[in-house]
Order: sequence, then structure tokens, then C-alpha cells
Amino acid sequence: MINAILVFNNHGKPRLVRFYQRLAEEVQQQIIRETFHLVLKRDDHICNFLECGSLFGGSDYKLIYRHYATLYFVFCVDSSESELGILDLIQVFVETLDKCFENVCELDLIFHMDKVHHILQEMVIGGMVLETNMNEIVAQVEAQSKLEKAEGGLSAAPSRAVSAVKNINLPEIPRNINIGDINIKVPNLSQFM
Repeated sequence: MINAILVFNNHGKPRLVRFYQRLAEEVQQQIIRETFHLVLKRDDHICNFLECGSLFGGSDYKLIYRHYATLYFVFCVDSSESELGILDLIQVFVETLDKCFENVCELDLIFHMDKVHHILQEMVIGGMVLETNMNEIVAQVEAQSKLEKAEGGLSAAPSRAVSAVKNINLPEIPRNINIGDINIKVPNLSQFM
């Protein structure tokens, strides 16, 4: 099972953090710091697998990582996962990001965090690998983007709601609303329209 997926830059700034087990935030921050220091001090020519039992409190946990340009992609897994399978999953994740963002860089991870999380959720859910076919993942992400554009996006919703209220054609604005014993006086709203 995958316990955590971490992406951080060469300076240790986390750019993507996903834990698949419940941990206190202080513990998560400690894991991120220690993971960065463990991975950073390793030479680029050394194996990409690293034992990390003390980080998660067990002896069968491993860090599997890849370093691309300015980003480290680190997966913390238990002994049931294949090291080479996870390396392949990291490669698929990076290639999918590259395909979706056209030459992915650190800024894409910062400014398009929702899309990055969507891509990751297409691949891994609850610590279990769901999909490894890059074309299928990209197709699902593109379908989601088309759906958001068709709906006008979430950011356009407030402005559409305001314009819809302004365009309501009421013959007369009610001044008093009576519901049983309740009498509500409506203020003059013409100054706001």
C-alpha cells in the first residue's frame, strides 16, 4: 500500500503532499522534513530505494523516489508494493503531468494544484494503484476539463447568479410578505440594482 506521496523542490518546499493514513499534522511535517533530508543527501547515482522504517513507525516501509529537474517525487510504501512498479508509477505520473501541462514545471504544480490532485486521484485512491495507463488518465482529465468549461467553471458561478437575479422580471417588487402570523417587510432594493 502507498502510505504517502510527496513532491518537493530542491529546497525542501513541499509542492504536493498526500497521506493515505491518518497522521497528526506535526507528524506529517516531521515526515516531510526527514524525507527531504534523507533523499537530498543521496547521490544521483545511488539506488532510488531507501528504507524508512523509523519515519512511519514500522520496519517494512520504503521510500521510492525519482529526481526530475528541480522536483523530487517520493512515494512511501510498505513491503507489499513492488519497487520497480512504484518507479514505473512515478514515471507515468510525471509523463501524465508533462502531457497535461505541456512541459510541466514547478509552477504548474503550484498554480494548478486542483488539476494535479485530479491526475493523482485518477492514478491512486486510498493508497491503492487504480490506473497506470497514461492515455486513459489524460482522457479522464480532459473530460473533466470539458465538463468544467461547459458549466462555465466554478469561478463564474457567482457572477452568473448575480446577473440572473438582476434579470428577474417581476412586475412589482413585493413590499410585505405574510406567512401565517409572520409579517416580513422588504426594504427598497432599487439603489442596489
